[in-house]
Amino acid sequence: MYIPHTDTERQQMLETIGVKSIADLFHDIPESHRFPTLDLPDGLSEMEVIDQMRLLAEANNSSDDLISFLGAGAYDHFVPSAVDMLLRRGDFFSAYTPYQPEVSQGTLQAIFEYQTLISNLTGMEISNASHYDGATAAAETAITAYYHFRKKRKTIIISPFTHPEYIQVIKTYLQAIEDINILVPESASPEEFLKYLPKLIDNDTALTIFQYPDFLGNIFDFTEVIKQVHREGGLTAAIVYPQALGILESPARMDADFIVGEAQSLGLPLNFGGPYIGFFTTKKEFIRKISGRIVGETVDENNDRGYVLTLTAREQHIRREKATSNICTNQGLNALAVAIYLSLLGKSGLREVSNICFQKAHYLASQISAINGFSIVNKAPFFNEFVVECPIEAQVISDKLAELGILPGFDLGNYAPERKNQLLVAVTEKTPREDMDYFVNALKEVRDV
Repeated sequence: MYIPHTDTERQQMLETIGVKSIADLFHDIPESHRFPTLDLPDGLSEMEVIDQMRLLAEANNSSDDLISFLGAGAYDHFVPSAVDMLLRRGDFFSAYTPYQPEVSQGTLQAIFEYQTLISNLTGMEISNASHYDGATAAAETAITAYYHFRKKRKTIIISPFTHPEYIQVIKTYLQAIEDINILVPESASPEEFLKYLPKLIDNDTALTIFQYPDFLGNIFDFTEVIKQVHREGGLTAAIVYPQALGILESPARMDADFIVGEAQSLGLPLNFGGPYIGFFTTKKEFIRKISGRIVGETVDENNDRGYVLTLTAREQHIRREKATSNICTNQGLNALAVAIYLSLLGKSGLREVSNICFQKAHYLASQISAINGFSIVNKAPFFNEFVVECPIEAQVISDKLAELGILPGFDLGNYAPERKNQLLVAVTEKTPREDMDYFVNALKEVRDV
């Protein structure tokens, strides 16, 4: 490690603060604990470290090395080279925190454009500056609803066909609220759940959360469910796969109160599972109750356009003891990437990408369903992800196909033992027909072994 200070400079600094040695800075720590012996390997040069990191990287298989049909929340979409190049422009280099607008116009404008694009995509009135990921954005809807009703409504209903990790995060966020009731009904199918759901909604329901398309890829119209929740005075939140909104009607048209989700598919690579970016949109009436930052457009004293954090007289910023959330940051770099991606594609480009994903997924599903012993579980329409029922355990298929350079999908047995023979298969615009046909032939070989 290169340490720029000389011994003379260090001694001058110690004299300035009135101590004789660096060890004196640690006098409050018991002497027996100050400098423990650490079992560390010998130091390496920069060249040796780079070689070591390269070896570790080569031990990983990525979607560039294998034919991947994995989805389940993270999708291998094409990211135009322009996204990464524009991210590096000096226009966007400013202070990390945008609390000082006079030195942060690049950051603030980028966030404002992101908010505008996400609002346009979802059809909602308000977007904040983003959250850490889709799961935390979903959790924030539950917190917002709970405090919107001043803690008088205690029930949060979550569709059991929501991503299991999102459900876990929501429960973790809310675990300190003793009187809250998080209800995740057991159900054999999404259709069964939608028939049973009306019986669960009452005047104690603060929020009903559903996923669109759901975790198994199914697409349902939630208009009637949302109407019933509203009749009982509650709120609704849709966790949305944003790429699907290129061709699917947004839950905003169904009158959902919150639309949130993971925006990784909009210009971010897989990145070993993160960092990602959660988008959060809602109706204007909730603008003062949502967590996170909001950037607004204004004019300065010269009547020139400028950008500032708006509605900052909020608990998250200045009244910590009354805060409904501790989220007051955002994934700024990733938000910028999403804004660039959406700007590059535009409405027609996003629609085209979404349609390609839809068409390819349905081609692959039709080919797999023609294989004796395999079937498609989805009875409802699906976008680019569907469930395959296999004649043997999905884990066995995954292990065998990995030897052929294929990641066949997500083993649903990881979350539900009764689904151990099911694979969740995803297709994106990056998947060529040749790879899909190779996958189908590989499934036939595995079946015959």
